[in-house]
Amino acid sequence: MPVSRRAVLKTILATTAGAIGATGARGYFYERHRLEVTRAMIPVTALPPALAGMRIGLITDLHRSRWVSHEDVAHAVDALMAERPDLIVLGGDYVTWGDRRYVGASADALAPLSAPYGVFAILGNHDNDHDTPLALTKAGAQVLRDQRTRLTIRGETLDLVGIRFWTRRAADIASLLHGAAPMTVLLAHDPRRLAEASGLSIPLVLSGHTHGGQVVLPLIGAVAAKQFPVVAGIGRRNRTALFVSRGVGTIYLPVRVNCPPEVAVLTLQPSPA
Repeated sequence: MPVSRRAVLKTILATTAGAIGATGARGYFYERHRLEVTRAMIPVTALPPALAGMRIGLITDLHRSRWVSHEDVAHAVDALMAERPDLIVLGGDYVTWGDRRYVGASADALAPLSAPYGVFAILGNHDNDHDTPLALTKAGAQVLRDQRTRLTIRGETLDLVGIRFWTRRAADIASLLHGAAPMTVLLAHDPRRLAEASGLSIPLVLSGHTHGGQVVLPLIGAVAAKQFPVVAGIGRRNRTALFVSRGVGTIYLPVRVNCPPEVAVLTLQPSPA
């Protein structure tokens, strides 16, 4: 008996729906908890020789909520502490939609973090400008809200500039750079600040925000993050290097597909001329 076109289409649709359902279930039950430690070498223009080999830990986009548990965040914290970085950066979005019920819990889960040169935090678009900085400060982090701080590491000067998510104009970022050291790292939740950083010749930018796309489909890629210059990992524009972390938590749907959560350990190295 010949098979009708309608029967073929119904079979295809049923198979596709089943595959999508299975992928979604795996993304919910397994992949969103499958934390990875990403170790990357970051080439930095004009890096002082004394800072070569310095290791920066980056943990971002926790999105502590009913879907992202204390155990999820604690696991990420333990994984990062096991790497013993020289300095730790918290990249923003500690809760989802500013949910104040989880602000304290998110900060408490981060409290075990420590590093020889300190723990520094910025705010993301989901964080409020009052409760979150207070909670993070209480947990031992130094919060940079459109601020710069100076560190002396191995006898060299390194400046950290942390900006709010809504600080976007090059002139506003430039105002924070007056008197900055040649080796300056911009902590910007949104990787789109690469454009401004490149124009200002900032050597390195550390970001999150994209979740790596969160759902990365074969052949199609990260549909939800096409607007970003880099969705995850290392990027570069002129003399400015960028690293974008996939983050720990999830947003909109508690699912990750082909995009596991991560904490990152970044080793600085001189960029080839």
